Amino acid sequence: MPDAIPADSVGIVAPQTAQFETPLRLSCGQELPSYQLVYETYGKLNSSASNAILICHALSGDHHAAGYHAMSDKKPGWWDSAIGPGKAIDTERFFVISLNNLGGCSGSTGPTSINPENGEIWGENFPLVTVQDWVESQARLADKLGIQTFAAIVGGSLGGMQVLEWSIRFPERLKAAVIIASAPNLSTQNIAFNEVARQSIRRDPDFHDGRYLSQQSVPTNGLGLARMLGHITYLSDDAMGSKFGRQMRHEEYQYNYGIEFEVESYLRYQGEAFTKRFDANTYMLMTKALDYFDPAAATGGDLAAVLKRAQCEFLLVSFTTDWRFSPERSEEIVNALVKAGKHVSYAKIEAAEGHDAFLFPIPRYMRTLNSFLTRVGKSITSEAL
Repeated sequence: MPDAIPADSVGIVAPQTAQFETPLRLSCGQELPSYQLVYETYGKLNSSASNAILICHALSGDHHAAGYHAMSDKKPGWWDSAIGPGKAIDTERFFVISLNNLGGCSGSTGPTSINPENGEIWGENFPLVTVQDWVESQARLADKLGIQTFAAIVGGSLGGMQVLEWSIRFPERLKAAVIIASAPNLSTQNIAFNEVARQSIRRDPDFHDGRYLSQQSVPTNGLGLARMLGHITYLSDDAMGSKFGRQMRHEEYQYNYGIEFEVESYLRYQGEAFTKRFDANTYMLMTKALDYFDPAAATGGDLAAVLKRAQCEFLLVSFTTDWRFSPERSEEIVNALVKAGKHVSYAKIEAAEGHDAFLFPIPRYMRTLNSFLTRVGKSITSEAL
């Protein structure tokens, strides 16, 4: 916990809940008659509602992106290093919104919620949702908050896919798009990783075909294994090597299957910790949303043709050691934007952290983000004069 709230923190924040009674037709063909989204806001919305920034979270993220819920919190929100007074996403200039996506397990309607039609936990019956569904629900949240156009929409990894979808689906509703460590669709290898993760969960005896909550059980082994696999892909080989190397917990080999290497201990800890805060059905749902995302499919794989709809300017950021969403994947988007005649900036950041680099306050990365958003902020101010 902090001894005192840092001066560049948004401070103590409280989640808010937006309830929607207008049915939401989903990509899968099913309909949610009603739903709720949990979100947080940082900074103040200006009189013209033109300074709002939407933060789109990645696979295991949620609405708590910055600040603290209480002084007793051990750590701040997941992107606190980037959001706050004077930070890259400056809350003295912008009104920042971060939400937990539909299908999540941090308060928004999802598999752990109650199905109003039968009063039972949704569980495995919660419909699959897509990036398109998330963007539609986010637009409805913006409507409820009185925001017609975002100054910028920002996201990393799966969050970046949502930003890309925003620029295509609602081109008139954002002035800038920031897509970090992302891709225009998943590679075959990434789809394979997601399937292994899902099978790890499904084959856990405590999964009960997704009905584990009604059975008073949790597939901790399967979900923990899925998270361990994910962590391996989020880190670079160099990062894992420098952090753990071949460090051992004992001076000699134990010749058993207990924990001997420090990296084993780290992965088991991460897996176990994850099972205490995340829902297995939500993990399955989120990975499927990743698999399905492919906006260029509608044009036979021509991403530039799809991006001709976009009206905003773009910033793309990639990281040199990210092999899960490599720089080449970001460059696919950059090249398509150039071909489509759009205004795009691109930065490839030297970083040892792998895919997880998008969560770290790497100086050049933060300066790039700050410089781009400062320019966006100044353009909004000049338009208001």
